[in-house]
Amino acid sequence: MTTTAERNGTRTAWSAGWSAAMQRPSTGFGENWSETGFDRQSVRQVVRVTGGGTTARVRLSNRYGTRPLEVGAASVALAAEGAAVRPGMVRALAFGGASTVRIPAGGEVWSDAVDLRTAPFDAVAVTLYFAGPTGPGTFHSQAWTDSYRAAGDRTREAGGAGFGETTQSWYYLADVEVAGEGAHEGAVVAFGDSITDGFGSTPGTDRRYPDALAGRLASEGRRLTVLNAGIGGNLLLHDSPSFGDSALARFERDVLDRPGVRSVIVHVGLNDIGFSEVDLPLYKPDVPVSAEELVAGHRELIRRARDRGIRVVGGTILPFKGSEYHNARAEAKRSAVNAWIRDSGEYDAVADFSAALVSRDDPEVLDPAYDSGDRKHPNDAGYRLMAGAVDLGAL
Repeated sequence: MTTTAERNGTRTAWSAGWSAAMQRPSTGFGENWSETGFDRQSVRQVVRVTGGGTTARVRLSNRYGTRPLEVGAASVALAAEGAAVRPGMVRALAFGGASTVRIPAGGEVWSDAVDLRTAPFDAVAVTLYFAGPTGPGTFHSQAWTDSYRAAGDRTREAGGAGFGETTQSWYYLADVEVAGEGAHEGAVVAFGDSITDGFGSTPGTDRRYPDALAGRLASEGRRLTVLNAGIGGNLLLHDSPSFGDSALARFERDVLDRPGVRSVIVHVGLNDIGFSEVDLPLYKPDVPVSAEELVAGHRELIRRARDRGIRVVGGTILPFKGSEYHNARAEAKRSAVNAWIRDSGEYDAVADFSAALVSRDDPEVLDPAYDSGDRKHPNDAGYRLMAGAVDLGAL
């Protein structure tokens, strides 16, 4: 299933190429540009599409803006090195035929379609110019790839020399969709927290587990886009000002409403357990939760996915002994939730991430060979193992 839209009097069938889950402006994970926003500046953002096509469009989000967002110009191109794009590839974006667009607070907008030939795993650069102050901006905190900022309108420039500032977040950019020859036939959404988002992977190298999964699917000739709907610090049951709306609250917009979704891999609950067991300023809300409450949350996600005809795969929670999250109560909750995921039969399939990455010396410890260093997030090799734990036939 794909979405359709009018273009020059004809219907265009759109497939998901790339997406990011949007968040409130925050510096919970470190400095970025979300709280200061932009003023007479351009931001160039590079994303990697896992499905190709001959036509493209983008979705801009002002979901968490408190005032209308004025976009003075926008463009899309195939990316080159750094902030540069391929010569002759810059395509100006329009919105309802206009070169500028005003997005109301809480709203979003799709660009008009442009001719842009993309192949799976191409890097696409979207450049936005803001002629006046935006105020705090809707964004995705942990992109693990550079975005670039420059003074003035640089939307038509192919070179990257003027983009002297960098950050590893995405701003206002929520989706890239593709259509035409080469477009994929469906999408898989990886849904979860920082482990899905790619914390601990090497920045700028696309080595998150959803990236590795997309590579596996491509090597098997499976024409499925993989979308990453992870948010660092995300909770299953509660909203957080720093770490996004809860998984329950955002499941519809970040998974069910994406075009062509046929399956979702759910990997969430670690932070609900960890936040409830530590008292540190960053980890809020630190609401006590039980294993039974977490299971009820998982069941709700399963029900919603099945109501849309989407297959749902449950991912077991990774071991985290040695991290600040761990104590006997936390481990008991993890064990109980994982046992339910594995044995209840309520998920359509199970991706046993915990079994794939656990230390053979201690069942509560992440194998040091796959540990990024904080005892709970994998490294690049660990993320490859996670991708390998997914049964492609279940997608």
